[in-house]
Amino acid sequence: MVREPVIRGEDEPEDDFSGSGGGWNSGYLADDPEYDDELRPQRLSEVVGQRQVVERLEVFLDATRKRNEPLGHLLLDGPPGLGKTTLASVLPRELGTELQITSGPALSAPKDLLPYLTNASHGSFLFIDEIHRMPATVEEFIYPAMEDFRVDITLGEGLNARTVNMKLQKFTVIGATTRSGMLTAPLRDRFVRREHLDFYEDQDLIEIVRRNARKLRTPITDDAAFEIARRSRGTPRKANNLLRWARDFATSKADGNITDEVVKQAFDMLEIDQIGLERQDRRYLETLIKTFSGGPAGVQALGHSLNIPADTLEDEVEPFLLRSGFIQRSPRGRIVTMAALEHLKLNPPDAGPLFR
Repeated sequence: MVREPVIRGEDEPEDDFSGSGGGWNSGYLADDPEYDDELRPQRLSEVVGQRQVVERLEVFLDATRKRNEPLGHLLLDGPPGLGKTTLASVLPRELGTELQITSGPALSAPKDLLPYLTNASHGSFLFIDEIHRMPATVEEFIYPAMEDFRVDITLGEGLNARTVNMKLQKFTVIGATTRSGMLTAPLRDRFVRREHLDFYEDQDLIEIVRRNARKLRTPITDDAAFEIARRSRGTPRKANNLLRWARDFATSKADGNITDEVVKQAFDMLEIDQIGLERQDRRYLETLIKTFSGGPAGVQALGHSLNIPADTLEDEVEPFLLRSGFIQRSPRGRIVTMAALEHLKLNPPDAGPLFR
């Protein structure tokens, strides 16, 4: 049975945070998923950051409205937590149409995709998250649906089999992927537009923290918003998670207001430093420096030393350390940099080819 569209394009009333609706006694539940969903922008004009991407999408939407036709297929790629799902959810609202949501791993066979296609209305959207994980059979099944808005269904088997051609309403596929290199060229070329989302600047994250603190009905100072933003690694999702932690800490240990001092105490408890390094990141660097004399060291050896699987280090720990310039990858293994030593306030190791 097909999933019901989760977003409709009707105009919705503005949130009211004043008067009797605000405050901690307004019936708000911290774990209410419906309330957490409201942290997402509802319109394209409310999206903070990614200005060039948003401006191109505004042109895309405006041209679509003037031609009175469905939006062209759109591919969004970039690291996790940068707003791919958010952008996919605001576009149907801008055009006043519907959105269905699924994901690549959920589409194990063409029959799993068929209900979404046949229930798509004219001009509606189908958002496929992690589209690079669709099986080859599903990918080939969606080709004619994206190009010609039709699907070919085989009935029966053997000599009695026959193919039925089913016409579909014209709709838009929005694909999101964190690993665009895994997409096949035929699938990638069927998207009219492709937009890459990059990490956010601190000023954009500060504005996101401020806005979402208002939505969570939590007072926050400018200094506290800055402290949260600079620990967020350029990722709005992480900024929202840290904001929720700061709110919980302020409620439990202070008067409910998120101040600079409250934020610092909250993140000291989480063991997150000023630039966002977590305890596991520091363990990685300290092991590379003290155990392997600064490197080079293989990821497998580091994984065994830390008792952490090597793929976890590659996927979760190393990307931010590489982006921060704290480690280097070489054919012989990982090497720590002087920037990491300065940040950790450690002396260069006595041995090791990097520091001789």
